[in-house]
Amino acid sequence: MANLLTQLEINQLLKKGEVVAYPTEAVFGLGCDPDNESAVYKLLKLKQRSVDKGLILIASHYQQLIPYIDRSVITKEQIQMAFNSWPGPNTWVFPKNVNTPYFLSGKHHSIAVRVTDHPLVCQLCDLFGKPLVSTSANLSGHPSCKTAIEVANQFGKSFPILDGKTGKRLQPSIIRDVQTGTIIRQG
Repeated sequence: MANLLTQLEINQLLKKGEVVAYPTEAVFGLGCDPDNESAVYKLLKLKQRSVDKGLILIASHYQQLIPYIDRSVITKEQIQMAFNSWPGPNTWVFPKNVNTPYFLSGKHHSIAVRVTDHPLVCQLCDLFGKPLVSTSANLSGHPSCKTAIEVANQFGKSFPILDGKTGKRLQPSIIRDVQTGTIIRQG
């Protein structure tokens, strides 16, 4: 049995600094409030992931991502590349804003961001009023969870999961550098 919750219940947990799971385009993601340092470290500990690696932010629209990126060093053409692929399973690495904390970007001078087309995640980001941290829901060395039952099996039956299904994609999002167009991870 999995602990399936509504968007309102998940939103309340996010506001309290909790880590939650939610369906994305291909797999379930683990997420939390990107501005809550203790929540991010709780997620990293749960995932058994080094802070140095950095994290992805997922949003319902570009405006939610603006506080985390440095728009002054990207061209209109570069931003248009990202816009042409959004919303959807396309993650872009942008130069980070000077105020973007280390616990989000890790050792990088950039931040990975995505405008999703998954309706439940869009609604959750709008309800929460900002993007969510997004990393695949799996323990280090385990496969990414594609169902709520798999999330419950890896993280426990009481772990909070947004009730819903993943999209039809088979692979996680492609990751590209917005300044060079270089593919960092194939999707």
